[in-house]
Amino acid sequence: MTVLKTSMKDMLCQTIWGKGLTEAQLERVEADMTERLVPAGAFVCRKGDPVDHWIGVTEGLLKMSSVSPEGKTVTFTGLLSGGWFGEGSVLKSEPRKYDVVALRDSRLALMPRATFNWLLDNSIPFNRFLLMQLNERLGLFISLVEYDRMLDTDARVARCLAALFNSYLNPGYGNRLQISQEEIGYLCSTSRQRANQALQVLEKKGFLKIDYGSITILDLKGLRQFNG
Repeated sequence: MTVLKTSMKDMLCQTIWGKGLTEAQLERVEADMTERLVPAGAFVCRKGDPVDHWIGVTEGLLKMSSVSPEGKTVTFTGLLSGGWFGEGSVLKSEPRKYDVVALRDSRLALMPRATFNWLLDNSIPFNRFLLMQLNERLGLFISLVEYDRMLDTDARVARCLAALFNSYLNPGYGNRLQISQEEIGYLCSTSRQRANQALQVLEKKGFLKIDYGSITILDLKGLRQFNG
């Protein structure tokens, strides 16, 4: 497995919510955190699992998805370095409602539920962050329902890519992302070949530029509004 190098302290200091903590709060959080390395293709968590931690992606790429009773897989979103997930289940003390799989070797930061609740009781900036996080996540999932039911594959790939460039849920990426077309296919629930076709369409329309192993976004608003 690839050796991943970003330190826990550096990662926490770079998060939106970590920047709002006092030095004492940051030290406690760092002391309580644990790490987990997950190889590509392995489950980070499964639907129905108990939720004991809030989870951040220090390095890597994850896919959040669920399988319907009819057997259809629905991909909710991709999770990049800097993204955090599971706050809803931690707040409600309910079992996990989705599966999360690592699409590449990934390093995770795990905050215990007790530490999460302590921050809720002691940090106004952390509470504000969570309100924004939940609001952004809600908007993402509402748009997911729309494009999964109403849009063709080209438009679904456009919306899926746009979601990866949400500066709140996946901060710190500017307009360029190292990602393979196979990974895009996994995130958009389509084949690599079909993802490639969609990317060619989007590039011709001037929304993005395709390079080997990366995507550069030229018109994020256009991607978000593309309907095929």
